[in-house]
Amino acid sequence: MNAELKETRGTKSARHEDATVMLVADHKKVKGLFEEFEKLHSKDNADEKKSALVIEICNELSIHAQLEEEIFYPAVREAIEDDDLMDEAEVEHASAKELIAQLEEMEPHDDLYDAKVKVLGEQIVHHVKEEEGEMFNQVKKSKIDLSELGAQMAARKKELIAAMDAPYDDDEKWVKPAGGKRYV
Repeated sequence: MNAELKETRGTKSARHEDATVMLVADHKKVKGLFEEFEKLHSKDNADEKKSALVIEICNELSIHAQLEEEIFYPAVREAIEDDDLMDEAEVEHASAKELIAQLEEMEPHDDLYDAKVKVLGEQIVHHVKEEEGEMFNQVKKSKIDLSELGAQMAARKKELIAAMDAPYDDDEKWVKPAGGKRYV
């Protein structure tokens, strides 16, 4: 196992957020965005708000998935030795990315737009349940230094946001880009 990812219990740095705490916060944020979208489902003249929410959902999920795939999953795969769980998580990411790509090319008035957002939300709920209920429990029993992993992920998240050159306001919300499409 990577030496800097090893943990000796009780020596975590208080300066860095635990990686699982960071991921759970992301999960809660995205769940809230999906709930906001659902409230708009049958409202008239909600296309602009729907579009802004979907942009924010897509951005949040894309960054979250990249952090997990680049940093979290490789460390976890080595530490918990549960290839089936990790393989399933990667397949779920691929499925979510496909729906995200489709939504990025759509407008709220397009056929199946709301359905695709709903299915994406359902997939994310399932994925989160497995991560938080199975994977994170195994991770917490392992010797991964979750504080160090969290620090790496936080630094990478800042890089990804900066690379998008996207306005990200003080409330950690994406500011809608011109033309309504995602920043990348």
